[in-house]
Amino acid sequence: MSFTQPEPATPRLTRSELAVPGINPALFDKAARSAADVIFLDLEDAVAPDDKPQARKNVIAALNDVDWGRKVMAVRINGLDTHYMYRDVVDLVEQCPRLDMLVIPKIGVPADVYALDMLVTQIEQSQGRNKHIGFEVLIETALGMANVEAIAQSSRRLEALAFGSGDFAASTRARTTIIGGLHPEYGVLSDGDAQGRREFHQADPWHAAQVRLLVACRAYGLRPIDGPYGDFKDPEGYLAAARRVAALGFEGKWAIHPTQIEAANQVFSPSPEEISKAQRIVDAMAQAAREGKGAVQVDGRLVDIANIRMAQNLLQKAGAITGK
Repeated sequence: MSFTQPEPATPRLTRSELAVPGINPALFDKAARSAADVIFLDLEDAVAPDDKPQARKNVIAALNDVDWGRKVMAVRINGLDTHYMYRDVVDLVEQCPRLDMLVIPKIGVPADVYALDMLVTQIEQSQGRNKHIGFEVLIETALGMANVEAIAQSSRRLEALAFGSGDFAASTRARTTIIGGLHPEYGVLSDGDAQGRREFHQADPWHAAQVRLLVACRAYGLRPIDGPYGDFKDPEGYLAAARRVAALGFEGKWAIHPTQIEAANQVFSPSPEEISKAQRIVDAMAQAAREGKGAVQVDGRLVDIANIRMAQNLLQKAGAITGK
């Protein structure tokens, strides 16, 4: 058993992370009024190369002028393999005190994160900035997934790892053009029944990658976030994808369209029934501790210290949602 406990990332409510193209200022006020926990203004994939300088100006103005309330404000910068990245970082960190996080795409090795950390640290020191910028790193390449455990330990600024299935599929040459959805040929065929009938059961092609990212996050105190679901006209598919990763232990999911926000907030929020049961577990264990007992029954089932940790996690998240 190891007694080394990772220092947890800065606590933030991140059930829904809404992507907003930086080139379209008409969407900014609407995003600010939305129910999304996190807004990330996008300078990368949602912006054509010729539009990137203007999009950067738009984002800087929006961070300084729009009332974003209590939302976590982030910007997805351009990748380290582009000449846009350094100016994104310098201008944003120098000019935007409201900025909370940078979303960093296509991280492949720990040195990528170190390079960004060093640049941001120098700017913060130069500007006398007191609020330190956090990082949400996108794991969306085969190289990034191969190094995900090392990446998760690469910087004290790291708060979250997000899984990007679209670029990951391209990197691994998966035979799909779907972002975040299933593949009709990915599944298992059951053995034949007494009449020789067999059934095909579709499976999730992203499951293994998502679990590996999740474990790296939980091992080193980071938040696991699931990335986009491309077909925003398929609410049932989005809901199912969100439920799958929520069951694994993810803390939130991207929304590429405002219609996806409500589903994300609902899925990644503890239900009233879960909150009630968690509170009963905590209360029962507190009573058991006063009586010198190590375990107790709640709702006809034996619970112990592992149950109380799970219950406390649910209550902590419920408190973050309600602000209590």
